[in-house]
Amino acid sequence: MTVNPIQLQKFLKGIDYPADKNTLLQTARSNGADDNVIRTLEELPRDRFNSPNDVSEAIGDKR
Repeated sequence: MTVNPIQLQKFLKGIDYPADKNTLLQTARSNGADDNVIRTLEELPRDRFNSPNDVSEAIGDKR
């Protein structure tokens, strides 16, 4: 199942960028992300993100 990048940003609300993958995961979990969102974040090919757009691009790279 594909994660909608706009929906994903809802789960990443409150992150101060730059951020690492662990910060994304912790924030998403605390904001109620489901298993599909967590799995998508875990599989991202990068470990560091400078902006929400970086996260969306990494999701696109993963597909």
